[in-house]
Amino acid sequence: MKINKRQMLWVAAAALTASASVYAQAKKEVTFAHQDMLVPLRTVMESGELEKATGYKINWRMFGGGGDVIKAMASGDVQIGEAGSSPLTAAASQGQDVKLFWILDDIADAEALISRNGSGVNSMKDLKGKKVATPFVSTAHYQLMVGMQLDGVDPKGVNVLNMRPPEIAAAWERGDIDAAFIWDPVLSKIKGNGKVLATSGSIGKKGHPTFDGLVVNSKWASENEAFMVALVKAVAKADDEYRKNTAKWTADSAQIKAIAKWTKADAVGVPPSMALYKFPDMNEQVSAAWLGGGAAKAMTNTAAFLKEQGRIQEVKPNYSNFVTDVYVKKAMGK
Repeated sequence: MKINKRQMLWVAAAALTASASVYAQAKKEVTFAHQDMLVPLRTVMESGELEKATGYKINWRMFGGGGDVIKAMASGDVQIGEAGSSPLTAAASQGQDVKLFWILDDIADAEALISRNGSGVNSMKDLKGKKVATPFVSTAHYQLMVGMQLDGVDPKGVNVLNMRPPEIAAAWERGDIDAAFIWDPVLSKIKGNGKVLATSGSIGKKGHPTFDGLVVNSKWASENEAFMVALVKAVAKADDEYRKNTAKWTADSAQIKAIAKWTKADAVGVPPSMALYKFPDMNEQVSAAWLGGGAAKAMTNTAAFLKEQGRIQEVKPNYSNFVTDVYVKKAMGK
């Protein structure tokens, strides 16, 4: 059968269209870096509802800390991730093309400085000459250093060790460290053999609040706006269900079991640990307290600290460039 030029062009066009369609379908995939924070978002991960609502394939990958999440995002391996205000600020200060678009949680009292029983550490001032572990460039690290500064403790006289949460739990069991500034589920594990010296909430009230946020690659977000809005709606719904039914989210409930599964936590300790966090609703998200200005201000203060610590080279003049409320507003129908 002889094919004329017009038919050849039609076949070529059809092939290109098919190829573009396959490419578009292949693009409906995202890698989401999560951590072990005890948040309602884990119920969305367990249910698969976001995948069903968007048609996207979501690769949920667990990371040990926000610094690792930010590195993976910089490499292009991850498009969306969970990061505390400290690693997020470090990424923004280094010019990484990311946007904070949702406050996952107000850390409040969910991170704490614990001294091990028998260590002789009964106050912040007792940390001199002691071994204190925390994941570097995390919100806990920021709060530890700020806390020491506020109490007149010279950090140069304290042996501050960079450890990921599982490493802290193991070192605590061995008696290798005297104190740790950390979050759950490790916090709950070590509290039984220790004393709370300070919390992120007590230090935050002195002008240094911290938060965990959802961060996205700016270019990817603009190209996948519908997914971003669907994600915000799903997280907001999960947070709302938790706020309205907190008493029902018990250790034997499906929700708490899901959170325990995705974070490798003991279900019994999850409800009391979650009670230490605050989960802002959509109106609070876009308010001046958070995406409307407060988050950028907190990042500015954090950047000054990180520069003092030699973790970043410069403090950006305006951190609001790394914060967006557009996806929350679209989810609200604004």
